[in-house]
Amino acid sequence: MSRRSGRITLQARDSNMPEAASRAAAKRRRAEPLKKKLQPAAKRQSYEIQKCWSEDGATPCVLVETPHKELAPADPSSFRQYRFRNLFIKASPIPHLSWASSEDVWISMLNKELKYFHDSSYLQRHPRLQPKMRAILLDWLLEVSEVYSLHRQTAYLAQDFFDRFMLTQEDVSKEHLQLLGITALFIASKMEEIYPPKICEFAYVTDGACDMWDIQQTELLMLKALEWNLCPETAISWLKLYAQVEAQKDQENFLVPQFSPDTYIQITQLLDLCMMDVAWLGYSYSVLAAAAFCHFSTFEVVHKVSGLTWDSVAPCVRWMTPFMDTLRAEATPTLKVFPAVKTDDRHNIQTHVAYLELLKKAQNRQVDVPDCQLSPAAAGAILTPPSSTEKLTNH
Repeated sequence: MSRRSGRITLQARDSNMPEAASRAAAKRRRAEPLKKKLQPAAKRQSYEIQKCWSEDGATPCVLVETPHKELAPADPSSFRQYRFRNLFIKASPIPHLSWASSEDVWISMLNKELKYFHDSSYLQRHPRLQPKMRAILLDWLLEVSEVYSLHRQTAYLAQDFFDRFMLTQEDVSKEHLQLLGITALFIASKMEEIYPPKICEFAYVTDGACDMWDIQQTELLMLKALEWNLCPETAISWLKLYAQVEAQKDQENFLVPQFSPDTYIQITQLLDLCMMDVAWLGYSYSVLAAAAFCHFSTFEVVHKVSGLTWDSVAPCVRWMTPFMDTLRAEATPTLKVFPAVKTDDRHNIQTHVAYLELLKKAQNRQVDVPDCQLSPAAAGAILTPPSSTEKLTNH
């Protein structure tokens, strides 16, 4: 994932002009190794959470084993039920909704935590990759997201798509990382943005390392590997829920944000920094959002808005502490102005700071982390998108 010398310059070109036969053949050869490495995702037993709240709201959930959808229907009585005590010890914290059942919304979010699986150990499947390579890639994706005024949810979806895709693969080389990252962002922008950037713009920011054909072919491979499961509850969506529940007042529209944008962007900066560390994948997204919220509030509030116990959140809170200490030494983030974004939506736009430098400082603060791989970026090695004055214009 090396950057070519010099900053990208905007050059006019005819997108309809056919490529030379030799260039097309080279592109196919370059994409072929990745296509060969695509492996079907490992089959995991499926579970779902069923409602069984008692009147006092403290009854444990029921974890129900479910068949794989490609299997023939079986006798439901052959599937087992598991009870687990009080991962979420109370019923839905979401207030009454006029347009849906708050408990159904809550159960749906919890079930996504089971369906969308991620694992911090996936780099063991890729011996040629290092954690710092993932950090450099995600840092670049956040920078691209800010340049094109993409929403935070888009950036976090891209991170989820990339990490879950890598979990289905083996021995991916570093030369493919930029292509996989920009493809994940391309898919995420089509899922989340009303007016996503065109594919030519995503190819443009790679400074010629990837073209539109590369992205299109990799998109098909990634969608197949992810089995078209593209709607996880990210750490950002959990955080927005927690912040809204905490700020909610009686008789207010739950869909209209009531929380403080200034506090919200401080918490999101903590999540952005933690996301750079591969250990982030060792926690569920709901726990990551709750742990970040803990650093800006009390656990009593976090328990109220999430239902999580301290035992569930404490390890993640402790892991986040060096990252929080690092950010306390930096300037407090402020809302950035984006010309094409409404004032009341600015807090939802992904921003970027020198996360690689902050990550190095945070990891240096960690005391008992064996074999910790830092994420320093060599000079000139960071892939930098064009400035907002240079980027292509949507037509």
